[in-house]
Amino acid sequence: MARCAREKSVSGIYHIMMRGINRQDIFLDEDDRCRFLEIIKRVQESGSCSIYGYCLMNNHIHLLLQEKEEELSIIMKRIGTSYAWRYNKKYDRVGHVFQNRFQSEPVDTEAYLLGVLRYIHNNPVKAKLVAKPEDYQWSSCQAYYQGQDSSGLVNTPFVLSILNGNGEAAIKQFADFMHQENADQFMDFKVKQRKSDDDLAQAIKEQLNGQPIELLQNMDIAMRNKIIREIKELEGVTQRQIARVTGIHQSIIFKA
Repeated sequence: MARCAREKSVSGIYHIMMRGINRQDIFLDEDDRCRFLEIIKRVQESGSCSIYGYCLMNNHIHLLLQEKEEELSIIMKRIGTSYAWRYNKKYDRVGHVFQNRFQSEPVDTEAYLLGVLRYIHNNPVKAKLVAKPEDYQWSSCQAYYQGQDSSGLVNTPFVLSILNGNGEAAIKQFADFMHQENADQFMDFKVKQRKSDDDLAQAIKEQLNGQPIELLQNMDIAMRNKIIREIKELEGVTQRQIARVTGIHQSIIFKA
């Protein structure tokens, strides 16, 4: 089946979503997240695009960016290829890191731009990782609350100026907007509700037909990896969490 052509944005601004292949985690530690931010900053500084927002979740990424000197497909290829090369080298693996085709939607009005940014920043809240969007370390929300991004990655003045010409007033209006009750949903991507460790432990015991979780540690490798792959398919769990609950090293969970 032929792929549908991407819908072009009149403004050049797009909401992008990249997912890990087979729903696998894209980030296994803070260093991974830092490296990804360095990559998109480097791409932005080359003049390719301007970044208006981001949120790095465990197995997917949201970006809000505007094309400049390069088309969207080229920008995303540069980002994806650079991160995948580094990720595969670090974790001694080969193959794709991201699902082959990123999702995108055009952002052609100021109202839609603000709505998308609120949706992006509230991803961690919906996933029950934090209580407030500004509490999440790996999104652009904190930069907007400060009025500027000290790292130089996010172009906060562009969005804040839409709300108010006065900087302090714009920040307050932005914060109020982030906390408004809403039913924002974009690109039909539903944020998974995260399982608690207790819920995950119960699910693993069910996979083991009621036997203790510790059984996994001494199991035949082929059978153990098969069960781990099934556990990784469960809704709302992360590879780091599986390692914590099972007592099996994260690298084994990752490679299973």
